[in-house]
Amino acid sequence: MPTVAKTKCDIALFGAQGDLALRKLFPALYQLDKANLLAPQLRVLGLARSPIDQENFLETVRIHLCKFIAPNEIDEIALARFLARLFYIEIDFTDGSAYHTLHDKLCETNNPLVCYFATPAAIYGEICQNLSNAGCIDNQTRIVLEKPIGYDLASSKKINDAVAQHFAEEQIYRIDHYLGKETVQNLIALRFANSLFGSQWDHNHIDHIEITVAETIGIEHRWGYFDRAGQLRDMVQNHLLQLLCLIAMDPPNDLSADSIRDEKVKVLKALKPIDTHSLNHDVIRGQYCAGSFQGQLAPGYLEEPEGKDSQSCTETFVAIKAQICNWRWANVPFYLRTGKRMTEKLSQIIIHFKRPPHYIFAPEQRDIAENKLIIRLQPDEGISLQVLTKDQGLEKGMRLKPGPLKLNFSDTFHTQRIPDAYERLFLEVIQGSQYLFVRRDEIEYAWVWCDQIINGWQSQNTRPQKYPAGSWGPVSSIAMITRDGKSWHEDSA
Repeated sequence: MPTVAKTKCDIALFGAQGDLALRKLFPALYQLDKANLLAPQLRVLGLARSPIDQENFLETVRIHLCKFIAPNEIDEIALARFLARLFYIEIDFTDGSAYHTLHDKLCETNNPLVCYFATPAAIYGEICQNLSNAGCIDNQTRIVLEKPIGYDLASSKKINDAVAQHFAEEQIYRIDHYLGKETVQNLIALRFANSLFGSQWDHNHIDHIEITVAETIGIEHRWGYFDRAGQLRDMVQNHLLQLLCLIAMDPPNDLSADSIRDEKVKVLKALKPIDTHSLNHDVIRGQYCAGSFQGQLAPGYLEEPEGKDSQSCTETFVAIKAQICNWRWANVPFYLRTGKRMTEKLSQIIIHFKRPPHYIFAPEQRDIAENKLIIRLQPDEGISLQVLTKDQGLEKGMRLKPGPLKLNFSDTFHTQRIPDAYERLFLEVIQGSQYLFVRRDEIEYAWVWCDQIINGWQSQNTRPQKYPAGSWGPVSSIAMITRDGKSWHEDSA
């Protein structure tokens, strides 16, 4: 990480005993402390309802740090320093009278306050109201909101309106952790610092684009949330549409937060509406059934132990053929795909460049005469460009062979660990930079587009298509892209 000015603040982490905090947020803050990027005066206040004391809280955090951080990255001196920053406050977030304890703690330093809401979005407004009533906030306070914000446009507006009663837009940091990934950040550099790609980034040179976010896990004890949300709300409305925006947006005027977000909003506004025809032909909804993964039997969604609705129509897989109605992307399809219980954990973007208009090589090799830019977000962050060269050997003649020009971040920057997305995002919040965060109008335009799909499903009242756990989703998702004479990247591998 670059050298940065250290900014003092108090971080109030609401939901400090939850899975997100213990698995991601505390490890991220520890790594920042270990890298000497936190000011000595910075404190972390863990807020939760659990009736535990300070000693048990610190032990819980320590256990989870050792669980989710590689052993060679645990430094005992840094760990002790980090744990000394932590303070536990037992509080019921919906009880306004309980916030006096937080107020008293904040008065010890009068540091600027950063509030991180690792809680259900439905209580964001109530927390803000209670913070205000207790005198805990001022114009320096910043709040971080986890996704998804709402379940549709109407509920999203209601939550944002409630938060906006107490905070100006420049104080609100709506988080999408994908925007903190090193490879996602490199999209900006790749596109706008390299004329090789910048001059080719339009419908004249690109045939189609794939965005895949595949998970091998099921719902992992999140039935209560997930069965109400589904994969479209959980992944498409935020992660996939944010990636699409970064791929498709026009060059911003500069690297300021609003310049970048202005261009992303233009992409969202230009998305082609999903009408009945598009819904039936270009949107695939699936739900995993029993199957196997790595030789182990995996239950279907409706057989998950915590499942409460054996007739649930909640989707665990979505594939969409999206189109952007502007000059740059006219007639270039964007194929979006995301699902749970799939073959492998994979997040990647594939840019398929058009084939040469005049082809002079062996006719049977024409199908491989394509350049692909492969941008992988996980598990191994990196970028590779598939190019064609002559196959080696005297007897092979002018035979083509595809191969990668590859940049693997962990190999290329082997002296450095790749920071986790939450580390970068925490650092940006502490410094007051909104560069990696999502503006309200982005959220709402994304909901406008997704609501068309959700409302269409509800009006048709059809069940999602089944796909076995451990597969790449419903067969119809393959048929959707095959109908256009194309294939998903791993299908053609």
